Amino acid sequence: MVTATVVAAARMAESADAEASKVFTREGVWVRVPLRARCYRCSMSSATPFQENAVALFPGQGSIASGAGLAWRESAHWGIIAKISEVANTDVATLLLDAPTEVIVRTDNAQIATFALSMIGYLELLERGVRPRYHLGHSLGEFTSLVASGLISLEDGARLISVRGAAMARAATECEGSMVALLGGDDQARAALADLDGVWVANINGTEQIVVSGTTQGLQVLVEKAREFGWRRATALPVGGAFHSPLMAPAQEALDQALSRVQWGTTEVVHIANVDGRIHANSGDWSNLLSRQLTSPIEFVDATLALPPAVTTSIEMPPAGVLTGLTKRIREFPQQVALSSLTDLQELTL
Repeated sequence: MVTATVVAAARMAESADAEASKVFTREGVWVRVPLRARCYRCSMSSATPFQENAVALFPGQGSIASGAGLAWRESAHWGIIAKISEVANTDVATLLLDAPTEVIVRTDNAQIATFALSMIGYLELLERGVRPRYHLGHSLGEFTSLVASGLISLEDGARLISVRGAAMARAATECEGSMVALLGGDDQARAALADLDGVWVANINGTEQIVVSGTTQGLQVLVEKAREFGWRRATALPVGGAFHSPLMAPAQEALDQALSRVQWGTTEVVHIANVDGRIHANSGDWSNLLSRQLTSPIEFVDATLALPPAVTTSIEMPPAGVLTGLTKRIREFPQQVALSSLTDLQELTL
């Protein structure tokens, strides 16, 4: 033990106090340093061994719901909410505790709130001496996973996610579109999508389960003709835009500028990328990978299958449940844990 202080189909588918502040150091200890030197970077002491058979799952923005933070507000790590709020210029605590559904699911709000809650869950997990060797995030969750491993500092992560969420929200107003979940199709049904104008594959969440993004007109045609194309069901998702498609291109410049300012760290955590389903050990790869993710499909099936057979345990960070459901349909995990509350952590046995 060391001291250290991501339902429905819609969820398939983001002060200048001059004195001092607490900082999470490389050794996993909170210390006090001047504000100008302040930089939270999550990592653990080398004395804490990795759990080689475990993967930490980090959810995307579709997992957040009103009141998602209530089960976590007694966490000893709730204090990071103030830091994230300061950097993002957003009252994240209010989003997590009091915001109604229509507010919390808004793209910019959902991303920063999901990130903050997942980080609290991950720090609680570390405090209990559980350090998964593998990290796998879904969309926004990929950004969170990189912060959790120490590749990106908490400040840079909050800043990056704030910029990403705002830029994606703006892009959604400039290029109107949405997303549709498709179930029960085969390769022929998937191939039929290529003939539709204004429709792009966005998330490959299962062998027979994908999410597509598109223009309003393109998706309307798809929903009307889904069975003709070979899909058993097509469900329109109540999301704020056509994510992971060319319709997000207006957000590219802002995201890339934010990525260019990230100070990359190092980590021994093994990360698997969304855009190609491959392991990337070089921190220099990740700026490009995160940039490409904005307009590219999430290859979640390939990423999950890239985990070695020795990985038998998955632990999903809050707001948890969606990725646990997706991964168990992709490959076998003898043990799966979805961290929905502090109580879940207290009862955790691995």
